[in-house]
Amino acid sequence: MKKLFAAFALLLLVNAQAAQAQSILRDAETEALFADMTRPIILAAGLSPKDVRIVLIQDSSINAFTAGGQTVYINSGLIEAADTANQVQGVLAHELGHVADGHVVLADAGARPALGIALLSLVLGVAAIAAGAGEGGAGILAAGQTAAQGKYLAFSRVQEATADATAARFLDTAGISGKGFLEFFKKLQNEEYRYGYNNIDPYEQTHPLSGDRIAHLTDTLKASASWSKPLDPALEERFKRVKAKLEGYIEEPTRTLRDYPLTNNSVYAHYARAYAYHKGGYPEKADAETMALIKAQPHDPYFLEVRGQILLEAGKPVEALTPLREATQLTNYQPLIATTFGHALIATENKANYDEAEKVLRQAVARDDDNPFAWFQLGTVYELKGDNARALLATAERASLTGDNRTAASSARGAMQGLKPDTPDWIRAQDIALASQNELDDQKGKRRR
Repeated sequence: MKKLFAAFALLLLVNAQAAQAQSILRDAETEALFADMTRPIILAAGLSPKDVRIVLIQDSSINAFTAGGQTVYINSGLIEAADTANQVQGVLAHELGHVADGHVVLADAGARPALGIALLSLVLGVAAIAAGAGEGGAGILAAGQTAAQGKYLAFSRVQEATADATAARFLDTAGISGKGFLEFFKKLQNEEYRYGYNNIDPYEQTHPLSGDRIAHLTDTLKASASWSKPLDPALEERFKRVKAKLEGYIEEPTRTLRDYPLTNNSVYAHYARAYAYHKGGYPEKADAETMALIKAQPHDPYFLEVRGQILLEAGKPVEALTPLREATQLTNYQPLIATTFGHALIATENKANYDEAEKVLRQAVARDDDNPFAWFQLGTVYELKGDNARALLATAERASLTGDNRTAASSARGAMQGLKPDTPDWIRAQDIALASQNELDDQKGKRRR
């Protein structure tokens, strides 16, 4: 029975599992770009920009997906494959179409009929086997599984086609050209040809084939008043920077140096090589690339950030303070950058810097509490200052975010013992202790069952 439902269950769970299993990449410049790229699309969808998250995942496959709520996950492989920000906007508009149309919530409507077919075939198959028709019963089971999967795949393809149409509408309303949307489908179509288009059964796919999607969307997208609108030069420039730094960060240095050779003196090449050299263990070369960036744009916060980060990770925290402090101030204490700055202040091992580190890190977690590293750094500075109760509370916050309920519960209870009752910190510690203990009790109950 488990084997019968394995493939079918995979269809229902693949997006949620992918979101949980892959490494999330967080970068201030990239997240700012995503926010600006999607803002008009989010508004066109009738959603609020403050409620929608675009999350970058380190995964080489060309994919983006939603897994519930108003979060869109986009793979690093898709960013690397895209030529323009406009192409990525088309993909994100499609995913926001899923969000706005409630497709994750409605997935159960597609699953129920398929599950009914599977259950019916299971009953009939088992009955046939019990009656002595083993081969016939096995055939009924196999046919039922195939029919169930086919039913769900057909439902999925309808949802994908609907999201395409919704995306076209959102792009039109937002005043964004749909050219990039079609261009990206053509990229996907080329991938289909590369891997044997003639061997692809369209009825075994979760998505319509790219050629069909292009055919259905072309007239609609071309009819938009924004079809011939030029690309946004500012967004495209920022996209090239983000794409370059992403490659330098995640790819092998040899590939990055091949794509951005030393003869290339563009900002993008310096950006990519700075990360590649740092990753490859060449701190002096990485430092030279960051200096080239800052020479080109002395007060660019993200260039200052990467210089400070590389100096910090090279064991030079005191030297890292100046660029990181300026980057933090220029971005109005952007939480990710502020966290790195706070880390550098702590790493100096200078007690005179601890008060500033606490202030910076408290601001960081207040504006972005979903950052385990920031909570770790805040807990460290509390411990260095002898504030053990708040160090335990920060540990509880971090453990809660990472799913370590046992540590979260025990640390929160320890924090409560050292904090004044009924203060905001004490109440927060109590909340974490109760929630984490409930999770632990639920897990024990499931194991007993």
